Amino acid sequence: MEEEKIVINETYLQSIERQGYNRRDFLKFAAYIGAYMGVQSSAIGQIVKKLETTPRLPVIWEHFQECTCCSESFIRSDHPIVADIILDKISLDYTLTLMAASGHQAEAAKKATMEKYKGEYILCVEGSIPMGDDGNYCCIGGRTAIEILKESAAGAKAIIAWGSCATTGCVQAAKPNPTGAVSIDKIITDKPIINVPGCPPIGEVMAGIIVHVVTFGKLPELDNAGRPKAFYSKRVHDSCYRRPYFDAGLFAENFDDEGAKKGYCLYKVGCKGPSTYNACGNMKWNGGVSYPIQSGHGCLGCSAKDFWDAGSFYSRDKSVVDGFIESDSDTLGKVALGAVGVGLAAHAVVSNFAKKDDLKRRENQGKVNEKQLEN
Repeated sequence: MEEEKIVINETYLQSIERQGYNRRDFLKFAAYIGAYMGVQSSAIGQIVKKLETTPRLPVIWEHFQECTCCSESFIRSDHPIVADIILDKISLDYTLTLMAASGHQAEAAKKATMEKYKGEYILCVEGSIPMGDDGNYCCIGGRTAIEILKESAAGAKAIIAWGSCATTGCVQAAKPNPTGAVSIDKIITDKPIINVPGCPPIGEVMAGIIVHVVTFGKLPELDNAGRPKAFYSKRVHDSCYRRPYFDAGLFAENFDDEGAKKGYCLYKVGCKGPSTYNACGNMKWNGGVSYPIQSGHGCLGCSAKDFWDAGSFYSRDKSVVDGFIESDSDTLGKVALGAVGVGLAAHAVVSNFAKKDDLKRRENQGKVNEKQLEN
């Protein structure tokens, strides 16, 4: 089998063409990733131009306390160019999971990249860092994760913390946190860090962040938790296709009842969508097959801080929804009229009843149609 040739300083377009994609594929990819990034259509040309002319961004990807689900999510992206070009085993300068080299050869490749591109390379980190027992809970090649992280971060232009392990500690940091696991920003404090939480994050989100850095030469706009606003500015609840049932006060009481079969809101059976900021409500997984909630299970809130310690995945989400505390979904719509004005509250109540009646009418109409088909 002929060995793959890696061209020094090749652009993303050259890399894409070398893999057998044509100009049309490239332009479709630019429009595709631009849409996910949330940029205006006028900025698509800028993405195209940068990917045509910009040499591939040097990337080092470290793995620590994690299950590798972030890498798995990325390489299984719905779009082939995302998986094949932007951060695959060819484009990455160093990643123990995907690179062909191993041992001393792999470490020599990383060291060469760190020296040649000092201050220019992007460091991606997957996994939390154990601080207990002087870091000995996670050692690679006889060195602790703490030592490796500090060395790799020293010359990095910026750091991308992939997944909830790297951004909040995730399950390793759950009580009682036996290894003393912490997030990356608890150790590295002198470098810009992009937090991309999720267990795992969406592959297209990961690609969009890389393309943003390449296109605009800077980090994307971040919220107060260090997350890219383009992907984490809305709650899962805001774009959930079950939202009309929530507004109408129609809930599944358990996973086996008639409401669950009809697709009612999963709030009562533990859905954390009302307090979870992620793109899972409008970006389908597994090749566009479904949203997580579409599978029939509520959101676990995996991109929220300390979600493992937030109580049962099947207890109601005690969060603020549309300005009201939903401590009891049975009282949805029963708002004190004086709290927000008689007119607004009355309108909200009437709207909820109207939506509820309309949804039930549609269901009954569907049953009538089914009977007509049977006859």
